[in-house]
Amino acid sequence: MLTSALGQSSKKNTSVNVCVYGGTSAGVIAAYTAAKMGKSVVLIEPGERLGGLSTGGLGFTDIGNKYVVTGLARDFYRRIGQHYGKFEQWTFEPSVAEGIFLDYVKRGTFKVMYNTRLRSVSKSGTKIISVLMENSLKPSSTNSIQAKQYIDCTYEGDLMAKAGVSYTVGREANDTYNETVNGVQMKDQHQFPDGIDPYKIKGQPESGVLWGISPEKVAAPGTGDTKVQSYNFRLCLTNDPANRIDITRPINYDSTKYELLLRYLEKKPAKDLIPFLKIDRMPNNKTDINNNGPFSTDMIGANYDYPNGDYKTRAAIIKAHTEYTKGLLYFIGHDPRMPQHLRDQMLKWGYPKDEYIKTGNFSPQMYVREARRMVGEYVMTQANCEHKTTVDDKVGMGAYNMDSHNAQRVVVNGMVKNEGDVQLRGISPYPIAYRSITPKRTECTNLLVPICMSASHMAYGSIRMEPVFMVLAQSSAVAACQAIDAKAGVQQIDVKKLMDELKDNPLVDHSTPEILVDNDDADDITTTGNWKRERNGGYGPSYLVDTTKAAVAANIKFSPEVKTAGVYQVYIYCPKVGKATNETEVQLFDGSAIVTKSINKGDIQIVGQTSGEWVNIGDMQLPAGKSAYVQLTNEGADGIVVADAVLFVKK
Repeated sequence: MLTSALGQSSKKNTSVNVCVYGGTSAGVIAAYTAAKMGKSVVLIEPGERLGGLSTGGLGFTDIGNKYVVTGLARDFYRRIGQHYGKFEQWTFEPSVAEGIFLDYVKRGTFKVMYNTRLRSVSKSGTKIISVLMENSLKPSSTNSIQAKQYIDCTYEGDLMAKAGVSYTVGREANDTYNETVNGVQMKDQHQFPDGIDPYKIKGQPESGVLWGISPEKVAAPGTGDTKVQSYNFRLCLTNDPANRIDITRPINYDSTKYELLLRYLEKKPAKDLIPFLKIDRMPNNKTDINNNGPFSTDMIGANYDYPNGDYKTRAAIIKAHTEYTKGLLYFIGHDPRMPQHLRDQMLKWGYPKDEYIKTGNFSPQMYVREARRMVGEYVMTQANCEHKTTVDDKVGMGAYNMDSHNAQRVVVNGMVKNEGDVQLRGISPYPIAYRSITPKRTECTNLLVPICMSASHMAYGSIRMEPVFMVLAQSSAVAACQAIDAKAGVQQIDVKKLMDELKDNPLVDHSTPEILVDNDDADDITTTGNWKRERNGGYGPSYLVDTTKAAVAANIKFSPEVKTAGVYQVYIYCPKVGKATNETEVQLFDGSAIVTKSINKGDIQIVGQTSGEWVNIGDMQLPAGKSAYVQLTNEGADGIVVADAVLFVKK
């Protein structure tokens, strides 16, 4: 009887206001937001670790422009900064990020269910009634979750798909949304040089192609297909001998998988590892290593079955990617055919003892760059990214390049080539529509999708950044709470009210919002002199420069509109600019007296992919109204003076 009882399945029932599926960075922020707004919340994570890619090795944050990182997403990077003794920081160790996400859980006091994954969805009409969850380790143990609102924060869009919401996988044809860089694209970045033989025996096609090369014929440029841009792992390694675990020969190691790396190096010898490993330094002698070059950590063409795959299929794909990646690192450091100097460099790196302790010091989170994409109320496209069309229901912004990694490795004219990489740069901040995170109202009315949101492949390539996912997740949670209060579908809420709430209560604690005055805020700035506008780089859509070296007097006055009087810390944004002046004069006027300070070029330490850094110039007592200001001048300048943005943070 005891044996029989143990073999039976167990089923639980849970009822909450908001169910968030996926403990990614977005999932934690969504759950925290809803909880702080007074709703009962459950966050469901199929694995054992929160934070997704932000704790999974992606410590070299893809930003585009800090201007688009708002609310709790910005709070996350400020808390990272506090850990490292800075105002904010965008490069970090995985364990540090995990600790901050766990602190959101603690402060939000919401329930987290680990090792719990989706089995099925029950609907009535357009409304999800419940979701049936199973234990990832023991599928016979289930839990039925009833909620008023659901938020899908997975990288795969599983809840969205099982709820019967329309979605797509792969690349649209260019003519689907009148785009120019979608579909099949054979470009020159992360590309093999001409002349590299693709065959197992050089010059003999009958010997077959090397591992990782598809025999498929390449379709015409701009052709749509279901191929998915490649996945990899963002690698946290260390060169600290006291914290380093040597990279050893992995299980199922097969050196033939890396033959193309040898042929590439024969054609283009490398002095270091950078041409095939993008090594970005993190604090405490650690890295975030990403794909770089024609043959690297991306396992091209091995993920097509992942987006729609069942759990078994996905587990096999993750295992294959793990083995490929560990094998690549071992190959670089140990294969006798690799140049000795590259082997020596690789052997200085190893897995950190203090990261991913539960998973053998290797990240459990594969970089799922793109899986399913919803086809919702509105589809973001290349035209949105390029400001050829815009939306008025903004709940977030994008600003990164339109970025796609390669989708296949093929033979072209007897040579190996990669296909699918697109890097369309020069993207300035653009609004993301609320309608793009909501399903069609005829399909589901109590679900929001901030990660697998509604966008074309190339627009998604710009949007798919961790900070943006967090922003959209906060917007989703606020919208879900408003839908509950209004007893309405998510497509029917007052979007203007949603936008106002995101602006007026960015940290969901009713604290005084910081005040940003950007050079593009025409009503809040006054200029004299010969300021020129630069569109790329800086904070926000543009920044201003004076190049006269004080030959012609120039100043710019930033006047904040202060609703709550008090003491504010003042920060000035300093972008990366060549030939910048060694010293910039700053005048602070608090409504009664002027205090003069200066910014020294040597004090500006720009780290990571940021366009610049905030420089603290001290405190100001700001009266209510608009009498105070901060003024930058070119007096005494010996180089370019930059005027971009001023930030006032209430103490």
